[in-house]
Amino acid sequence: MRITISKENYLKAIAEAESEGQIVIAATLARWLNVSPPAVTMAIKRLKRDNCIVVDKDGQITLTHDGREIATRLLNRHHLIERMLTEIFGMEWYKVHEEAEQLEHAVSEDFERRLVERLGPGGVCPHGNVIGLDTPEERRKRGWLPLGDLSKGAAQVMSVFERDRQLLEYFDGLGIRPGATLQMLSQNYDDTITLSIDGRSVPLGRAAANKVWVEPTH
Repeated sequence: MRITISKENYLKAIAEAESEGQIVIAATLARWLNVSPPAVTMAIKRLKRDNCIVVDKDGQITLTHDGREIATRLLNRHHLIERMLTEIFGMEWYKVHEEAEQLEHAVSEDFERRLVERLGPGGVCPHGNVIGLDTPEERRKRGWLPLGDLSKGAAQVMSVFERDRQLLEYFDGLGIRPGATLQMLSQNYDDTITLSIDGRSVPLGRAAANKVWVEPTH
């Protein structure tokens, strides 16, 4: 089986969407990768032919063992590159996802091994996400919850959805980044929340708030 950049991107997108708790269908991939429905249809045919995915009668797409191996390898490389860019080169945390998207396809096994030796195995990326897949259920088991679900009190930002550069820059400007401490001031009638961050009152829409996972502090 020939592994192309396109195949890698589709397989990684399936794994990433699963980790966000989404049921993956063709429309999910079109939205996730910003490609046309006909392009997704052709890609699904190729991935089925190569035994990388299974599509059930309702159109739900799941990875086979081979497909998940490819996706996991790419996710691991993406994670290491993001850590390299911030920990070694000092790049801003909200910029590294897009850079890693480009570089992850060019990393050799030897370079990947050297990155692990330099950075150490495991760890979290600059967005607070663990290596590999981490579902909403697993985050809740650790005591985390989406920021929009925080009813009151203080919490520490644990992870942030990393696939939206504009949103990440917006969060950074507000002081919402992994490791930051904030306090819920109010849940508002207009579907917004009001936070206290570094002594400032900060309004935030619930849709954006639910892209942030926090751990309440006591």
